[in-house]
Formats: sequence, C-alpha cells, structure tokens
Amino acid sequence: MSSPHMGEMEKVYVAEAFATNWIAPLGPNVDAFEKQLTEYLNVGGVVSLSSGTGALHLAIKLLGIKRGDIVLCQSFTFAASAFPITYCDATPIFIDSENETWNIDPVLLEQAIKDYIAKGKKPAAIIVVHLYGMPAKMNEIIEISQRYEIPLIEDAAEALGSTYNGTACGSFGKIGILSFNGNKIITTSGGGALTSNDAEIVNKARNLSAQARESVPYYLHKEIGYNYRLSNVLAGIGRGQMEVLPARIKRRREMFEFYKTNLSDVDGISFLSEPEGFFSNRWLTTVLFDRKLGSDINEQLRLEFEKHNIETRALWKPLHQQPVFTGCDNYNSGVADELFSTGLCLPSGSNTSDVKLEKVVYEIKKFLS
Repeated sequence: MSSPHMGEMEKVYVAEAFATNWIAPLGPNVDAFEKQLTEYLNVGGVVSLSSGTGALHLAIKLLGIKRGDIVLCQSFTFAASAFPITYCDATPIFIDSENETWNIDPVLLEQAIKDYIAKGKKPAAIIVVHLYGMPAKMNEIIEISQRYEIPLIEDAAEALGSTYNGTACGSFGKIGILSFNGNKIITTSGGGALTSNDAEIVNKARNLSAQARESVPYYLHKEIGYNYRLSNVLAGIGRGQMEVLPARIKRRREMFEFYKTNLSDVDGISFLSEPEGFFSNRWLTTVLFDRKLGSDINEQLRLEFEKHNIETRALWKPLHQQPVFTGCDNYNSGVADELFSTGLCLPSGSNTSDVKLEKVVYEIKKFLS
C-alpha cells in the first residue's frame, strides 16, 4: 500500500559506509542526515534514532514524565503514539478528533485539561499527531498548551514535508518526532528522529540514546540509557531519500488528485480536504464511504481488493477502542469511531504506476455499481 521507493544516491552513500568501514552506529552519514533534517525542518537540532517509537519514548523521558502522571494523547492514531506513555508508567487519556483535519480536537483537549486540573491532576504533556500527513490545528493547540503551561509533543511520524501556514510539521512542539519506517514517505528501512529547538533537549536525547555514557575515558553511567541510535549504514539510505523527498511529496499529492478526480462521479465517496494554510504530504490517500452505500462497505471493499492482490486498509482503529487501553479515560465525540467505521486507505506508494491507480478506481466503481 505504501512500499519503499528508492532513488539513485542511497546505494552511493551506503557504499561509502562500507568502503570506509563506518558500519557501526554513528559516523559521517548520520551527521549528514541530521544536518539535512535540521535544515529542512528549520529546527535547532535533530537526533536520528532507530525508530519513531524510540524517539517518542525519549521525548516523554526528557519531559520528566513518570509513574502516576497523565498524558493527553490523540485517540485516532497508530498505537505507537501512546505505547511510550506506558513505558514510563504514566497513563494516557485519549482525546477524540475534529472533522476538519481528523486530528486532536482543541475543544475536547481544553475540556480534558480543565477537568483534570479540577481533580488536582494537571496533565504532564500533550501528544498531537498529524494524521496521514494532514497538519493538526496548531494555532489553537499551541495556544492551549502555552496557556496551561503543558508541554507539547508533536508526532509528525506521517507528516515529513507537510506544513502549517508555511512552517514545517515536526518543528512546532517542545519536542517533535519523525518516523522513517519502511512505509513512510521516505525510509531508512527502520528509523526515526527527535527534533527540538531546545539545545539542552537535543544534547540530552543524544546522550540517552547512546546508553547515557558519561564523557570520561571509561564506561560510566549515572542514569539509565537506551540503545536507540541510528546506524551509519541506514543513515546513508536516509541521505539519499532526503534528496528525493520533494519528488515523493509531489507524486503522492498527484495520486490524491487522481483518485479524487476519477472518483468524483461516484455518489457517497468523500476525501479529506486541505483547509486554508494547511499543506499535506498526502502520505496516504484515504476515502470515506457514506453509510447509505451499505453496512461495513469499507471492509467489504477491502476484501474485494484482496481478491485482486491490491492492499488497502481500514483507517486507524481509535486507541480508546483498543483492548490494551481498556480502562483509560477518553473524551469521545464519536468522530474517530465514525471515521474508522467508514474509511479506507488506498494504495498510495509514490512508486505506484498510473495503470495501477486506474485499476484501483475501476475496482471501486465496479464494486459499488
């Protein structure tokens, strides 16, 4: 549905790592990759890591979140947006989405904050996600974060290349995180990054990700560290991928427009539009089906696609519905539940040919007719 798409320079940078024997973590490719990301996002610093989940775990640790703390987290997202909260023995509280961007609802967010402050339990952090590459309503969310003095963690795992009022997603929060998993808009096979404009946070993240070793001529550890650094070999892939990122964004946006245009004559299908000032990388093209088309139409269509070896997928199952989070409080307006029940992710890899896109459109029209 969104497979890796290599350019020409990835092999060159990986070959350099082999030729110079920079195979272990750290090295010239890591330094260059972090520089590319720092400049692209226009942030103070970037630490490349082994996964986006690891980056989020470090973000939570760096904010001092601990057992008994609560963290407000978007419900309509992949589970990895919330798992690291539990790694620190904190408790996630899930906030539903608004309809315009499908991201965290600022009204419900503020309601949750007020409720927990009234209970004497001020939230320790907010995690906002830019889902499927669509930026969240950052002006409202940042204003709430600052007014209540609650740090904001920005999960931009799906949103590299997306912007909000001209500013890059991944650069708004106290800490931002990225993912370079194999299905993302660019990949390092597996990998991620932590971003921040706070130099102290960047330096601390770099140290914790390398087992928190002290700067002395022997192995000294004053706190628990983690083995989260990105390998120099994989960073070479990342360097090449950054060079083709603009082309990947362009292609994914073209694919979205292709689907939207060619399905515009089908009654009961809708797409997520960009509000003014929002620019989505369109990581995945998603479609909603009106319930008048039938019950579970998205699942029926997914199974039909499966017969033709075409991979599609339901939208994220809300975290407040996940068995692993049973018992966690949630502020639910029904938006995420409805999206999950009626939505489908279409094949969106930037290496998908127009012929294959035409096949997807054909199968949708044939099935619905």
